[in-house]
Amino acid sequence: MARVRRYAVAASGQWTSDDDEGRRRLPAGEVHAWEPGMNQTVCGLSLSRSQLARFPHVTWLDTFPESGGAADRVRRRCPRCASVAGRRGGDARPRWHRTDPRP
Repeated sequence: MARVRRYAVAASGQWTSDDDEGRRRLPAGEVHAWEPGMNQTVCGLSLSRSQLARFPHVTWLDTFPESGGAADRVRRRCPRCASVAGRRGGDARPRWHRTDPRP
């Protein structure tokens, strides 16, 4: 049985929101998918050498604008991380699909 992977976020910057629930630390700038417990992003960047901040409380899907989550100041999603984490942005090409298979 396959293990379900849950990806958190590592980002190049951070900002603090003042919501009704209190202050929250959220990602900003370029974001990467990160598996908690690992010292590198999904695309292979070292967290410490790249000076990426970890956000274990923010899921990868929250970085997309249509999620209504923590995407307010996200400028770019890593395309390599997006291909591994499953979901791509709106500007990505649709997945490959065969329309007329050979007999």
